[in-house]
Amino acid sequence: MTTVAYIANEFPSPLEPYVMDEINELRRCGTRVICCSGKRVSPESLNLAERAFWKETRFFQPVSDDQLLRALRRLASDRRNLWQLVRPLLAGPGATLGRRVRSFGHTIMGAALAEELAPLDVEHIHAHHGYFASWMALAAAKLLGIGFSFTLHGSDLLERADLLEAKLSACRFCITVSDYNRRFILQKYPSTPADKVVVHRLGVDCGPPRLPSSVAPDRTDGRFCLLSVGRLHRVKDHRFLIEACDVLRDQGLDFLCWIVGEGPERPALERQIAAMGLESRVHLIGHISRIALPAYYRHADLVVLTSKSEGIPVVLMEAMAQEKLVLAPAITGIPELVEHLRTGFLYHPGSLPDFVSSLRWIHDHRTSLTAIQRAAAAGVAASYNRQRNIRAFADQFLSRISQSDGNHAHPVLQQVRLSV
Repeated sequence: MTTVAYIANEFPSPLEPYVMDEINELRRCGTRVICCSGKRVSPESLNLAERAFWKETRFFQPVSDDQLLRALRRLASDRRNLWQLVRPLLAGPGATLGRRVRSFGHTIMGAALAEELAPLDVEHIHAHHGYFASWMALAAAKLLGIGFSFTLHGSDLLERADLLEAKLSACRFCITVSDYNRRFILQKYPSTPADKVVVHRLGVDCGPPRLPSSVAPDRTDGRFCLLSVGRLHRVKDHRFLIEACDVLRDQGLDFLCWIVGEGPERPALERQIAAMGLESRVHLIGHISRIALPAYYRHADLVVLTSKSEGIPVVLMEAMAQEKLVLAPAITGIPELVEHLRTGFLYHPGSLPDFVSSLRWIHDHRTSLTAIQRAAAAGVAASYNRQRNIRAFADQFLSRISQSDGNHAHPVLQQVRLSV
């Protein structure tokens, strides 16, 4: 039986159900998967399935005194690999001193991960996302002499590409979620062999959702309803959306805007909403469980996205699968999902006038856009079916890790990219 360790910065996470999907599918294929998390996660906000994962997950932050001592001992006893791990921290371009110090701490955490995995006969380590857990995975794999791979989404590639050149050099393969990301990696890091970078698309359930009763705010007022779903983080740029709502109110549009999600930007967004007098129109709903979220899609007239950086957002897939109109910025991999005027609408990134005018046009013509709604659902069913894509992921993943270290893929596999 193949044994794989799977690590993320925070696992399990309600915001990343696809990580659990991948682990479940690998296990269905007969793989033993050891679940790991860089940070300790509280179980209070987890559902039953997530709590089951939580109970088996090995956590590494904060590091215990015993873990720290054993990690330092392992690093000190393997000076050759220690130098190979420390050298990118010293020579890597663009990093601040503070970030280099933190990365050294993550190297120690990687050694703690290696100590934890050493007696378990782990053959490969995979990290989901390119944040600090991927450096832990790289360090542990090097110390154990086994393979390492990782998945890149959006901000972990485009905004926080810490030590990415070293990770791409060391990994057996890198999975990413869009053709845009793959082109970006190969252009920015030209020493990376093209056959190392494979595209695996995420997906959603394409059948009609099961809707619990009375989980969304009452919609009896007939106002045009905007819905935004995403963590309240600066990269999601909800401030841009609230500014647009201020313009729409001044233009006389009768609307309601729900922002579903939680995060560090909430206080600033609350102040902005109050300063603009939008309390009766813009509502910060907070975190909503995934089982309750379909009801919000059902009530929405338009699902909007205003992010500055994305992979291919699952929220857009979910909305389109339910035949909802979507409006999103034409950035990164989003145009691979949303075809302008065919399956949804795109606006020029950062342009408030373009966003507002596009939204007004959709509002005025919404009763005649059913063909776009149906095309959106059909497109998601064809290319972003969760069950089909997760099976393709497991097949490709297991094929890749079965190859011996240091060898390139079979010539046929070199041409394969997971784009279903």
